[in-house]
Amino acid sequence: MNKRLEKRHKRQVARARQRVKVSEPDVRTPEQLSAAREVSRSVAGRHATPHAPYSTQPIRGLAAPAADSAAKAEAES
Repeated sequence: MNKRLEKRHKRQVARARQRVKVSEPDVRTPEQLSAAREVSRSVAGRHATPHAPYSTQPIRGLAAPAADSAAKAEAES
């Protein structure tokens, strides 16, 4: 069984090596890099804003217990 597992592992590694995608080097200038960083910072800041005043409230907090749960509680007592 050990040989079988070794062969399987070899095949998996060989297939994984074929699928590897080599990334291309970043050829942007330092000015372009700093501009891209600034843009990403401003976009990230927008996500931290609270919800709009017209957005709906979460439903989980408003859920009430099921009607039959009270009957079950009384029956078990």
